[in-house]
Amino acid sequence: MTVRVLLASRNKGKLVELRRILDAALGEHAVALVGPPYPEAPETGLTFADNALDKAREGVKHTGLPTVADDSGLAVAALNGMPGVFSARWAGRHGDDEANLRLVLGQLGGVADEHRGAAFVCAAALALPDGREHVVEGRVDGALIREPRGENGFGYDPILVPDGETRTTAELPSEEKDAISHRGKAFRALAEIIAAELT
Repeated sequence: MTVRVLLASRNKGKLVELRRILDAALGEHAVALVGPPYPEAPETGLTFADNALDKAREGVKHTGLPTVADDSGLAVAALNGMPGVFSARWAGRHGDDEANLRLVLGQLGGVADEHRGAAFVCAAALALPDGREHVVEGRVDGALIREPRGENGFGYDPILVPDGETRTTAELPSEEKDAISHRGKAFRALAEIIAAELT
């Protein structure tokens, strides 16, 4: 049985990653994922969970389909958890990965290596047409390096080295990255809920 679920994201890099994670996690419960065919609402929540739920609710409202959405970002200890929910627009323009990354590195320029702790955090939400909702969270802790490394990723991937690793998340092969990533953890947990609710 194929379950039709809307994946409410316009980020191409994220869509590729999320499809891969959900397909692997759901196995025989193949999920047909489509991009949102409606105008994107601004993110106004103060937490990742708020924004993920808002996006999922928008999807249900516009399409009537069960909708999966996420909000994720980088939380830097030395910046009091910022950029957090503002990660995608930290440098002022939404989705300018290079500018966002460079701004964070500039802000941490004088911070010693031992104080460059950070985490990727992801809240993933499922909203159903009958009003039921689920939110799960995943995170990967690590440290920020001083110059980007790696090509297999997007956003802040080239500057975060996960705990226990020597490579950035942009240097990890996709399978290894998915196994430890914040999105991998969150969406594997959400896939179990999707399978229970919709298959």
